[in-house]
This record gives sequence, structure tokens and C-alpha cells, in this order.
Amino acid sequence: MQSLIDIQKRLLPDLLQILHKRYSILRHIGFMQPVGRRSLASNLGYTERVLRSEVDFLKEQNLVSINNVGMSLTLEGKNLLEDLEEMIRELIGIDVMELELKHRLKIRKVVIVPGNSDESLMVKEDLGKASAFCMKKYLTGKNIIAVTGGSTMAAIANALTPELGKKELLFVPARGGIGEDVHNQANTISSIMSKNTGSKHRVFYVPDQVSNEIYQSLIKEPEIHEVLNLIKSASMVLHGIGDAITMAERRKSKPEVMQKLENQAAVGEAFGYYFNENGEIVHKVLTIGLQLEDLMQIPNVIAVAGGASKAKAIKAYMKKAPASTILITDEGAARKLLKG
Repeated sequence: MQSLIDIQKRLLPDLLQILHKRYSILRHIGFMQPVGRRSLASNLGYTERVLRSEVDFLKEQNLVSINNVGMSLTLEGKNLLEDLEEMIRELIGIDVMELELKHRLKIRKVVIVPGNSDESLMVKEDLGKASAFCMKKYLTGKNIIAVTGGSTMAAIANALTPELGKKELLFVPARGGIGEDVHNQANTISSIMSKNTGSKHRVFYVPDQVSNEIYQSLIKEPEIHEVLNLIKSASMVLHGIGDAITMAERRKSKPEVMQKLENQAAVGEAFGYYFNENGEIVHKVLTIGLQLEDLMQIPNVIAVAGGASKAKAIKAYMKKAPASTILITDEGAARKLLKG
């Protein structure tokens, strides 16, 4: 397959460009269906005139159906889209990018999905699906899965299915999260994950950041102590990687903390730790839950972050990440990381 693609790239470059364009249109229709032509053109960045000719062709091939509600994929369209995915990965060179990035970051594995989640919600959904597939691959026997909060983790929760629940699973929040947007709190996300897989979960109602006095008091509470033990005995951790300033603002950090992060050139955040581009920890929020050093004892650590805007944050965190880490990212972030 690869040799054929190499030949086509040299002799028929236009053919591959058209293939990629029509694949992208089919993907967007599948994600947005039923969708109108104007909305689809806006999402793809095409003029309606250009899109009309492409959609007419796809309709003639019985890949797309059109009615008064909008455009949808036919069964043939869905099947062809699935068949095309592996070919597109080779065409874009994703397999090669995954191996190169794995060696550069010195981690266990890298999984890349096509596209840039900064530009498309569809790509974030694909990150969720790739993460769900990865979880299924590495879960065996009884499993405690610790989960952080955030919109990317929410996308993973939505991608999980009852099939995963055939394994014995217990979802737990990796840290406290009271004070955050309730939809993106670790408690909410672990609850949705357990519901979608037909498994169990535990709640962890503690603030995201606390003073040392409150921290020492809370960790002595029997229920909190029990959940902390579950978190630290997890067989898998699912976590995101945040942009430093964005995360500090989300935590409603004090002006002096914001100034410190800017002065220290912080670019990334994970588990309450803020990193500069060299991977040095420049600030730490006292959080109740999983700490960076705890990751070294956990067999499967899955970090999920996408979008070209997250490249610096990913690179900074990976300098401190355990070697067992599996990074699930997108083409936008991967290309920027490899350029760097």
C-alpha cells in the first residue's frame, strides 16, 4: 500500500488531493448530519459553489443523501469512510509521525488522529474515540481508572460504550474539582464513564486547590482517605494537559500567581503543576488527589491533548512524564511538535 501511495504522490498528486478533500467532506457530513450546505461549507472553509459540485458528485456515487433536513451519509458512504481511514493515515504519514514523536518524547506510545482540534470539534470527538480504543487495549482483569477533568476527558466519556464494561472497572476522580464548571469536573466525568460502560464509580467532593491547613485536615477524613488510597492504587490514569495561563484563569488564581506564571514563562499544566518550556516546575497548586510522583507507580498513563495551540504545553509536560505514558493527540499538535 505504501509503495502505491508513493507512486501516486509522484505521478498523480492531484488525485490524492481530491481524495483527501472528498474524505474530509464525508467525515464532516458524518459528524454533523443532517447538515445544510451553508453550515458545511463554513466548517470546511469552502465556498458554497465549490462544495456544491463535490456534494453532487458524492450524491451521484450514492455516498450522500440529501433531503429537506440536510445532507447525511448513506450506508455505502459510512462503509467507504471507514475503509478510507487507514489509507488516509498512510497518505498523511501519520504512522511515521507517531514513531518519530514517540522517540523524541521518550515515551511508550503516541497515537495521532487526523486534523486539528483547535479548528474542529469533530477532531476532539476523534480524540475521545482513539482514547476509548486505547483503554480497551490495555485494560485487563480488575481495574481502577483515575480520571481528571476537562473538555477532552468529557469527549472520552462520551465515546465509551458498554462493551468496555465487560472488564471489571471502577472509575474515580484523580483529584478534587469543586469550583470548576460542573460539566467538566472529574466527578461528573467519572460518573458518565461509569454510566456509559455499566460499571462503578466513586465521588470525591473536595476543592481543586486548598490551603496547607485545610489539606492536612481533609486527608484525615476517613472517606477522603479511602478514595485517595483508591486513586493511588489505580491501574490506569486518564488525564489532559492544559495551557498554563488558561488553567490558572480557570482556577481563578490570584494576581500574584498570574504574574509569577508570566514571569517564569509557564506554558503547560497537569495535576496542578505548572511547567516552563524546559519542563521545569515553576509553580505548584496544593491539590488533594493524584500527584505527579504517583504516576511513576501506575502501569498505564494515558495523556490526551490536541490542537496546535497545545504543542508547547505537551512538550513541556512530557519532559516530566513517566516513560510509561501513552500520548493521544492530533495532527495539528503533532506537526507543530515535530517542527519544534
